[in-house]
Amino acid sequence: MKRFLVVMMIASIVQTPSVFSVAATNDTTYEKVETSSENAIMEPAYEQVLASWKQSVKDAEFYTNEVMPSAFKKAALTVNNHGYEQREVAMLADGSSVTLDVTVPSDGLYTIGFDYFKLNDGLINPEFSIAVAGKFPFYESRRIIAPTIWKNKTANFETNKYGNELIPEQVAVAKWQTGIAEDPNYFEGQPLQYLLKKGTNRLTLTNTAGAMLLGSVRVEAPVVTPDYVDYQKEYVGSGTPRELLTYEAEQPKTKNNSYTRPVAKKDISVEPYDTKRLLLNTLGGDSWQSSGQSVTYAVKVPKSGNYQLSFKVLQEDKPNSPVFRTVKVDGVIPFAELAHYRFDPTSTWENQTLSGKNGKPFEIYLEEGKHDLTLVADASPVAPIILDLKNMMLEVGDLGLSVKKLTGNQPDAARDWKLEEYLPNVTKQFDGWIRTLKEDQKRLTKVYGESAERSTEGVSLELIIDKLKKLKAEPDKIPTRLSELSEGSSSVTQSLGDLQSTLEKQPLLMDRFYVHDGKANLPKAKASFLKKFGSKSKEFFASFTQDTYSTTDVDADTIEVWVSRSQQYVELMQNMADSTFTKETGKKVKFSVMPNEQKLILANSGNQQPDVALGVSVGTPYELAIRGAATDLTQFSDFKKVIQDFSPGAFMPMMVDNKVYALPETQDFYVQFYRKDILDKLKIPVPDTWNDVTGILPELQRNGLSYFVPLSGSAGSKPFMFTAPFIYQFGGDLYADDGMSAAIDSEESVAGLKFMTDLYSLYSVPLQVPNFYHSFRYGTLPVGISNFETYVKLMSAAPEIANSWDISVHPGVSQQDGSVARWATGSGQSAMIFDKSEKQDASWELLKWWMSTKTQSDFATNLQTIYGPEYMWNTANLEAFKELPWPEKHKAVILEQWKYLKEVPKTPGSYMLEREISNVWTDTVFYGANIRAAVDSSSIIVDREIRRKMEEFGYMKDGKVVKPYIVPQIETVEDWMKTDEKK
Repeated sequence: MKRFLVVMMIASIVQTPSVFSVAATNDTTYEKVETSSENAIMEPAYEQVLASWKQSVKDAEFYTNEVMPSAFKKAALTVNNHGYEQREVAMLADGSSVTLDVTVPSDGLYTIGFDYFKLNDGLINPEFSIAVAGKFPFYESRRIIAPTIWKNKTANFETNKYGNELIPEQVAVAKWQTGIAEDPNYFEGQPLQYLLKKGTNRLTLTNTAGAMLLGSVRVEAPVVTPDYVDYQKEYVGSGTPRELLTYEAEQPKTKNNSYTRPVAKKDISVEPYDTKRLLLNTLGGDSWQSSGQSVTYAVKVPKSGNYQLSFKVLQEDKPNSPVFRTVKVDGVIPFAELAHYRFDPTSTWENQTLSGKNGKPFEIYLEEGKHDLTLVADASPVAPIILDLKNMMLEVGDLGLSVKKLTGNQPDAARDWKLEEYLPNVTKQFDGWIRTLKEDQKRLTKVYGESAERSTEGVSLELIIDKLKKLKAEPDKIPTRLSELSEGSSSVTQSLGDLQSTLEKQPLLMDRFYVHDGKANLPKAKASFLKKFGSKSKEFFASFTQDTYSTTDVDADTIEVWVSRSQQYVELMQNMADSTFTKETGKKVKFSVMPNEQKLILANSGNQQPDVALGVSVGTPYELAIRGAATDLTQFSDFKKVIQDFSPGAFMPMMVDNKVYALPETQDFYVQFYRKDILDKLKIPVPDTWNDVTGILPELQRNGLSYFVPLSGSAGSKPFMFTAPFIYQFGGDLYADDGMSAAIDSEESVAGLKFMTDLYSLYSVPLQVPNFYHSFRYGTLPVGISNFETYVKLMSAAPEIANSWDISVHPGVSQQDGSVARWATGSGQSAMIFDKSEKQDASWELLKWWMSTKTQSDFATNLQTIYGPEYMWNTANLEAFKELPWPEKHKAVILEQWKYLKEVPKTPGSYMLEREISNVWTDTVFYGANIRAAVDSSSIIVDREIRRKMEEFGYMKDGKVVKPYIVPQIETVEDWMKTDEKK
């Protein structure tokens, strides 16, 4: 009987529905396609739906229907049209919609084009969804992007004080643009096609991000691009002018993003080149690798005729892997062979002429005059492999979840599980995965050619197949080898995710390109050995006189600043300081890259410390301050005024005896992430309290899903940032009022720790989650708590779910007055002054300038504009944070959560308290210890260590308090802020 119950339980596990529908159907109606599985939570992917449609309908032919704004229904029309050809245009902003009826002559597949004008100068592209007859026909239709077009603010590159050229400021092009509905991932390689029925079809366009004016909408038959043979026939006899025109890649006309940027390459093979200075002489590399990123150049030819195009390129980021670009002339792909054109891998500079498979160069007809030449990064040739990997990740994750439901969080390694008795299809699953990956190997060879096996992607595919074969060979050992299957950094799941990311990237570095005739002698792409040797010798000797961003001695009147960040950040800081702070105050500043924070301590002991340190972890100022090496910032007369723009709770780890030794520079946040699409489909409300969380867990778990708690992301010791919120929210504290002992044994603290462990032992949230971002992105953990790092990844690297997720405040504990205690940590980096600095006042002025609202706001905007969406700056200045180019709704949630920011204070011996709270979790969750007994045992250990450290720093002697230790309190900082407000 017991065995029968186990089998029945496993049967229910195996039937757990997947998050995404992957079944296809032959029916052409949206209703049938969308509900291809009764339990499907989301619409099917475009590729599946299109394949289904093409079985019964064809592409429309020779048809265009333009719907003008005056014919829109339920639209907010305006006559402020910014020069559009129609008098009225529609406003799409703040979730508003536009409805229009389109009549087509026959059932068929159509594309949807549109005219648009971006309404703000921010970095966020306008976005909207397209519904047909009130439904999304496929998942990708939830997010249609109207890309912002960017250009350099100035034609010439400015230089810094070292003579190096600076990346120019980017400005949005304020003019009407023409767009077309495309896959937001740009994996399809051609516009999205919509099935429309003969007669009238209702389209609804709903704003989901940004703001824009909408002009005419066009429903058209898909464009048919001729092949090269047919293209040539049209221009036979057009002639070939004798020309060799050279264009520098670093000088594009426009881009469809702000961060495809020029790159300084110190290589004599590149033009221009200088031995001593860094010149911006190439474009792209890793800033031009995402599918869909386009760069447009202005080209002018003196005579009409057939021309060849050659590009001087370097592709060393993906060894042995080609990359792809779609080439357009005046916005149109001339012939099919220029769609997804392959640039061969090359680790040295090489001239590659656009050519056919037979090696014969293509000839492109250009009329006399100006033309736009556009290159679009294109991952569509490997998109089928990416889709296979994505689906396989979900399936492998489902298997791992099924195994864990069978064996529990800690499977007995000595037990013979006989897994196939409970999961009879497990071997077939492995066979299917291996078969799919072998097919993907063939696809890769077809796309990459001879280099496929040697490429990073080819090697990764082979390694994943080997892992799957080893796991399949011993299925009964899978319960104890989940770290190889679905959990951990070396698992199959992680390898699939890494390979998917690698395939998506299409980096290409370009120096220049040529428009020329077939007889032209192109300049050599590589310099000779003698030239290279001579240039490197000159660079070597010049390096002895160069002084850029290294930590070297400075002039007596220069403020020396060490920054614990990469050179991109430091360069931007230096440029901003030179152009504003130094210009306004006359005080010179030198920013240097700090290799590691340990150097701060060593430099201070050797009297080689800087004046100011930025980007240091919040615990470092305390460690230096308690040893007398940091400046007390409260001594400055305007200190209380300066701190008005910060969260009071952020100062806790920077305080010693009610003195403050640093300013918060950046600030983390822990908020609740949730998939709107999945929760809406399951009719699960967004939880507000921990009671709400435990209330939705049964429904989530019934669907094979769960809730993420940050503790699950930490495989080893559980740090304060994950454990302290439970104690604070339940009204407890970490330290006794006098700081001489721990307070985790209080009734409130124990209640918080008990709930923290009950989440695992009673409510069965996942014990370990290697990567919440991946689990959230693929829908297996559709709700959970995470931080700034996850937010950045979702905003910049998960375009397929861009409008399907949101954030809310951290769940908390309901209070008697109806409020909710949401206390959470949020440590970031800090900014401090060294006590030995002889420029105390000047350093304080610099610190105030750096942390001011304007500087922080400008720095954040410049960082993202130049380097891309992933370079988000989480400033600790609350007023500056309000001005960041982030979605307003998200900023409001984060600012609300920061009202409950409560960082853990540092005290002598606090490291032991952190470790012992982690041990309480381990003893209770893993070994079933009684929570009170575990806390009492840990309290004894912690109190002993605190007393020892208090004696070391002179607060106790022979077990007696000789000097009071003041534990930092939020109320103290709040009182300082209130005192300044009264002035």
